[in-house]
Order: sequence, then C-alpha cells, then structure tokens
Amino acid sequence: MTERKAIDLGLGVLDQELVDADGGRCGRVDDLELIGGPGEPLRLTALVVGPATWAARAGRVGRLAGKLYPDGETVVPWSEVADITHVVELKKTDAELGLGEGDERARRWLSRLPGG
Repeated sequence: MTERKAIDLGLGVLDQELVDADGGRCGRVDDLELIGGPGEPLRLTALVVGPATWAARAGRVGRLAGKLYPDGETVVPWSEVADITHVVELKKTDAELGLGEGDERARRWLSRLPGG
C-alpha cells in the first residue's frame, strides 16, 4: 500500500474476500497474525487463510473442516497486501502465495456429488 491509512481490522480485513494479482477470488481472511508483547503496540504481520482456522470460529462445521484439513492453513505476509478496498487485494497470484491448494482436492470430492 502506498499511503498509510487507518484500518479497522475487525471490519475492514477479517472475513473480507481476498483477490489475487490476476483479479481472481482466492478465499477470505480467516484470522490475523499479530505480534507485540505486554506494553508494546500490536503489529499486524500476516493474514491467515484456510479451514484449519475455522474450528475456533465456525462451530461444528468449522471443527469438521479443521479435522478434514488439519494442515489447511496458509499464512500470507502483510507485505503481500497491495490495497484494502471492499476486498483485500494481494500483490501476487493465489498460486504464488499457496492459496487454494486444497481446492483441487475439494473439487474432486464435490464432482462426485449429484449436481456437483
């Protein structure tokens, strides 16, 4: 991002749609990685994306997704965020950032379902 602007992390970043450098949708921000000790300011270091993060936030369905995809978490460094508008725009493609790696596996399962 070229200019510094105040961002409400809860409203402007968390749960917002991610759009890669090619304009493709590649998930939502599921969690935030913050660092800072007692008495220090918190600093946002990364966005966390993927079903492994859902267990704490999405009830039974989230716990199930977390069990099915226990390693299904991708950490996107904050430095890879290009801009925040109505979506979180990324500087690289989803493949370069490792986003959507589980999509192919899910696509194979879903294609077996009626109407999939």
